[in-house]
Amino acid sequence: MTRAIILFDGICNLCNHSVQFIIKRDPTAYFQFASLQSDVGVSLRETYGLPTRIDSVVLIENNKVFVKSNAALHICKHLKGMWKLLFVLKLLPPFIRDGLYEVVAKNRYKWFGKRDQCMLPDQNRKDRFL
Repeated sequence: MTRAIILFDGICNLCNHSVQFIIKRDPTAYFQFASLQSDVGVSLRETYGLPTRIDSVVLIENNKVFVKSNAALHICKHLKGMWKLLFVLKLLPPFIRDGLYEVVAKNRYKWFGKRDQCMLPDQNRKDRFL
């Protein structure tokens, strides 16, 4: 099975909670994860030509890169339950979707806090992290 990779900000509390949220709703383990700050994350950013300082979740799926609201909506498309329905928001113009995304991204540390170091996965989920 082909798996997709989600790159996330490893020190962001919102991002870490989002990873846990995705894992709970991804029973087929379609997604693997790497923090943007990790060696794997840095390597993948370089491979796909992403900026050093990226303020977005990144989805790498079938050698395509999705960022901001596109990444979030493509992730939702693979989650169990009603979350798949959020993909319909792709009908909204990207400047609206990404505008809202950027407001949250800019304020995520202030609103949700941040960690001193990246999250370490527990033994049961270690295979999901690169």
